[in-house]
Amino acid sequence: MRIEAYSQIQQLYNASKPTANKSVSNGAAFRDKLQISSAGRDMQVAKAAVANSPDVREDKVAALKRELANGTYNVSGEDFADKMIEKFAQTLA
Repeated sequence: MRIEAYSQIQQLYNASKPTANKSVSNGAAFRDKLQISSAGRDMQVAKAAVANSPDVREDKVAALKRELANGTYNVSGEDFADKMIEKFAQTLA
């Protein structure tokens, strides 16, 4: 490891440091600006839509209640078993 070249390397690093611009024209203060990309705006719109949507899908609940009341609600044993296995697999993962 060469130590004698340290001062030359240090000079290179110091030369590339940005210097503060101290000149202010007409005493105007600079303000920070925020620009949101189109993807960010789309994300905000989607987030607002999700926040404004209800947690319960009333149309699905009403249809299930109607089927239960009429006695026409039928659950396949195979579908039930598949869901149980799927949930069990998720708990193991």
